[in-house]
Amino acid sequence: MAMRDTLDFLLYDWLQAETLNQRQRFSDHSRETFDAVLDTCERIAREKFAPVNRLLDTQEPHFDGERVHLPEATREALDAYVESGMLSAAQDYGHGGMQLPCTVEMAANAFFSKSCIALGAYAMLTNGNANLLMAHGTPRQREVFARREFEGRWFGTMCLSEPQAGSSLSDVATRAEPDGIDFEHDALGPRYRLRGHKMWISAGEHELRENIVHLVLAKIPGPDGRPVPGVRGISLFIVPKWLVDAGGQLTGERNDVVLAGLNHKLGYRGTTNCLLNFGEGRHQPGGQGGAIGYRVGAPGEGLKAMFHMMNEARIGVGLGATMLGYAGYEASLAYARQRPQGRPMTPAGKDAASPQRPIIEHADVKRMLLAQKSYVEGALALELFCARLVDEQHTAEAETAGRARLLLEVLIPIAKSWPSEWCLEANSLAIQVLGGYGYTRDFPVEQHWRDNRLNMIHEGTHGIQALDLLGRKVVMEGGTALMALARRINETIAAAGQVPGLAEAANQLAQALAQVGAATKAAWSTGEPEAALANATPYLQAFGHTVLAWIWLDVVLALAPDDTSDFAQGKRAAQAYFFAYELPRITAWLAVVQRREALCRQMQDAWF
Repeated sequence: MAMRDTLDFLLYDWLQAETLNQRQRFSDHSRETFDAVLDTCERIAREKFAPVNRLLDTQEPHFDGERVHLPEATREALDAYVESGMLSAAQDYGHGGMQLPCTVEMAANAFFSKSCIALGAYAMLTNGNANLLMAHGTPRQREVFARREFEGRWFGTMCLSEPQAGSSLSDVATRAEPDGIDFEHDALGPRYRLRGHKMWISAGEHELRENIVHLVLAKIPGPDGRPVPGVRGISLFIVPKWLVDAGGQLTGERNDVVLAGLNHKLGYRGTTNCLLNFGEGRHQPGGQGGAIGYRVGAPGEGLKAMFHMMNEARIGVGLGATMLGYAGYEASLAYARQRPQGRPMTPAGKDAASPQRPIIEHADVKRMLLAQKSYVEGALALELFCARLVDEQHTAEAETAGRARLLLEVLIPIAKSWPSEWCLEANSLAIQVLGGYGYTRDFPVEQHWRDNRLNMIHEGTHGIQALDLLGRKVVMEGGTALMALARRINETIAAAGQVPGLAEAANQLAQALAQVGAATKAAWSTGEPEAALANATPYLQAFGHTVLAWIWLDVVLALAPDDTSDFAQGKRAAQAYFFAYELPRITAWLAVVQRREALCRQMQDAWF
């Protein structure tokens, strides 16, 4: 079945996306307009993104000491994306947007992630950057920087990590000092001079657009001249590559931010990944060194604002991981249908004279394909569900919006981490289906795996998402987010219990939910964070599998009971596979959580 069939089913039959048109913000839309957006994005992805995916992998960015060189096809494909209007699709009409629901926007962007993830990264970062400024910037910052990003004239980045700090943002050393006595009164925001280094900056340097808008975390020195320790000392700054005036026109003066070098990655090779130096003095804006940056929001609230972008980015990373898994699934399914190998096993043994059969007829190949199908289609449903929660949070009445906020809080770590792990496993299984051919560059599945391996690190590693889930999300506001999710899952359990053939799965999911609840209580029973969080990653895996089991059960409930089409039977088989082969894994994962297994915490350096 084509991915579009699944996408349409999830959007219209399961999530009832058309009902969003009853809300004032989306009232100009209909299924026809939604389908037109999907059609356009599917076409651009097929015609512009997919043909250059291998090219950008083999001809990765090159830095000659002065400029970054990229294949011209990069610009051509991104031009087509910009012209589609997707950078501002969810924005107000007044900001040049379509007021498209996030649910539909994410579904449309799935085509780009599937066709060429490296190109999609430029767009995702720019959109997230501009969205952050719309939420936290001044009117002038929104007009000058965000508007030009939504128009596709400028692209954006997020600059968090540093060579010595990585994920430990409290240890960032980049400094931001007031630029002059009257620094507070610059039209573009309080003006500072930044000095420091940022590492792993995707899309950090290129010439694809006339400007790059960096959002940079840095610390403002306190009265003693020292940066305020911890995350409370972190502020956020807009640092454009090329300086602009108060009206947003380029001045022609280069800011003091330069590329020190490119990182050479396993995958995502078409996206420049950079070490950037801020304020090293190579350029002298205004006659002196130091990168000019404009503060966003109040001092010390930079991380709070940046998390607005990071949450969107985490859903985007999850979608990207999903679609890479989907691309591998489709490639291995097509291969399995045409690759002859092996013969039927009969009680008398194999008949060597009989014709070989396609490998898709072998049970173990079906197992690998079913696993992939359950992972990638389930993950796609999860990401679209989270997108629907974004729409609920922003446009529903207060009580519904509040529930959506709680659900989104607890699901964000799963939306980012689960596809990053299990759709990567789908890519590994795709290689296995192709056998030796899968390991060669003559087939696309090895690139899908390489591209996807980054997503377990992107926007908060697997372990960090686990700490966020068990250490913060399930206990926040007295556990209300976890209880909200449990109520929603129980609604599905109750509905499935009334459907012939699904009652057993409903009971299995109820037991899994109870196991998660018991493990959560046991982990925190002593009140010792070190003991509770030592097994946060197994907890994340079990929690994620429980969520995906719920998603699958909810999805098949949207099928008509008398629908016996291949499409419907395929969905039911994927749900059955997940419950038979995947959900039972949670018992082992939760066992170490429940007993607060101390092995990893007590392991000594010398014992290794």
